[in-house]
Amino acid sequence: MKLAMIGFGQAGGKIVDRFLEYDDRTNSGIVRAALAVNSAKADLIGLDYIPQENRVLIGQARVKGHGVGADNELGAEIAEEDIDEVQNAIDAIPTHEVDAFLVVSGMGGGTGSGGAPVLAKHLKRIYTIPVYGLGVLPGTDEGGIYTLNAARSFQTFVREVDNLLVFDNDSWRQTGESVEGGYDQINEEIVRRFGILFGAGEVGQGQEVAESVVDSSEIINTLSGGGVSTVGFASEDVELNTGGGLLSRFTGSDGGDDGLDAANTTNRITSLVRKAALGRLTLPCEIEGTERALLVLAGPSEYLNRKGIERGRKWLEEETGSMEVRGGDYPREEPEVAAAILLSGVTNVPRIKRLQQVAIEAQDNIDDIQRESEENLESLVEDDEDELEPLF
Repeated sequence: MKLAMIGFGQAGGKIVDRFLEYDDRTNSGIVRAALAVNSAKADLIGLDYIPQENRVLIGQARVKGHGVGADNELGAEIAEEDIDEVQNAIDAIPTHEVDAFLVVSGMGGGTGSGGAPVLAKHLKRIYTIPVYGLGVLPGTDEGGIYTLNAARSFQTFVREVDNLLVFDNDSWRQTGESVEGGYDQINEEIVRRFGILFGAGEVGQGQEVAESVVDSSEIINTLSGGGVSTVGFASEDVELNTGGGLLSRFTGSDGGDDGLDAANTTNRITSLVRKAALGRLTLPCEIEGTERALLVLAGPSEYLNRKGIERGRKWLEEETGSMEVRGGDYPREEPEVAAAILLSGVTNVPRIKRLQQVAIEAQDNIDDIQRESEENLESLVEDDEDELEPLF
């Protein structure tokens, strides 16, 4: 699948930058064009892979390149005011070669949280290709203002895109990690999962064609109903030869002359699919009631057993209750077999309900603090008002 990726804000820019690095490393060819949009000059300078001419600084008249300070209302206003500058950069994208736009942003900050939904709305008005969002939720330990920003951004973003893929930092932060180290690890997890998902079906010169191809239309159809999506992932290391070792561990065979044991490979693939669906999702949720799903099995072709994939797909149908479960393989010469599962149209998401509840409480607290602050200032000043006259 060929994507035009636009990273909005600090988190969005870093994730798109990491996608370009992944493309270089794996030769997957997912990112047809990449832009970074930000109101903070320093964040744009810190990127490594997005070309200099594709970094767009907005809001200079209002914030002078210093960012919006977690004020996502200001972020939205700046995006509206400077949308033509962003469009000028998008005009250079060969959209006839692109299957979809992917607008990437963190939802807890200011610029991306406010600006990404504005950009998505703009793109949908102009282009006929799908516009997807990839939104990253802040951890609950990041504070009330970020939670409030995320709840408001989520509510708006999900309405303006054809589908919102969500990644929840809370589920992935490890205790004792540095902030930078934690975000680097999280970004790597995001790129790894979505890289396999969007990379399926892409065949380069001399590469093997999948038995059951997952092309861009399969992904588009899975995402077509709108709403919220989450991705499950599981992998096992293998060796790229048939000399035993890790290969034996995956297949359950002794790595003998008869090659891979089909029955064991089938069972291992089915087990991998279950692990991907029932393990750590990018957005934790109940998978029952999922509207549509897509299963991609990636790895060296000798490990991609069609019967295993079909059995995994059938199991996924039963678990989700969905009649729309697509599946296929993605041959690639990496020393692992990986299962990526896209669950689209999920509705039983306790994390979103909690986020909204905490945001409402934070909003009430902010209103109370504001009122109390005004009253305290009034009482502080009025004591002297009888004796002193103001300047004007």
